[in-house]
Amino acid sequence: MQNTPHLVSDVMTQTVAAVDQEARFKEIVETMERWQVSALPVLAGEGRVVGVVSEADLLPKEEFRESEGGRLDQLRRFDDVRRAGALTAGELMTAPALTAPADATLSQAARTMARGSVKRLPVVDAHGVLQGIVSRADLLKVFLRSDDDLAEEVRYVIGELFATPVRDLRVTVVDGVVTLCGQVRDTSLIPVAARLVRAVEGVVDVEFDVTTPAAARTRTPMAGPHG
Repeated sequence: MQNTPHLVSDVMTQTVAAVDQEARFKEIVETMERWQVSALPVLAGEGRVVGVVSEADLLPKEEFRESEGGRLDQLRRFDDVRRAGALTAGELMTAPALTAPADATLSQAARTMARGSVKRLPVVDAHGVLQGIVSRADLLKVFLRSDDDLAEEVRYVIGELFATPVRDLRVTVVDGVVTLCGQVRDTSLIPVAARLVRAVEGVVDVEFDVTTPAAARTRTPMAGPHG
């Protein structure tokens, strides 16, 4: 049975530390310390995510403590200077927050993280209400799947693609690397097979050691009427 694609809801952490917009600077720092996290979703109303406050948002308070007013570099870094004087999560947060829906695939979440250069995403429902949080480490959990589990799914994928008995195309998996060995009548399907196997979540790489059946490689012409 095919198990992919895994969804964000499969790997996310459901217990999430968060703060509301009125949370004060010291409360934010204390919450981060207590939960051992470097960023917190900022909530409004009935738990709707409106932003994220991170350690990077808090550091300007210390960085500009001894800075002289009116310096050119401060003018160039207006947003950091503004945060240095901020007191609440609503003033400090980065908004709007990058989020992921619970039914997003892990690939979609990974792309959002990469494009936004963030380490985690609040997971929200259709109304933007916080449901959990997904981190880079959560996305890597698929690589913990056992080799046997991967082999079973790869056999399913290959069986759907090739019109050949599974016994003619052996699947082995070692440390997440899939090797396909055996005979394939239509070698033009190999690039397609490679893409499909790599799409199985948890697969590290795929290798092929295949041949075409002898009958397909060498065809003997039939004798004519005169031999």
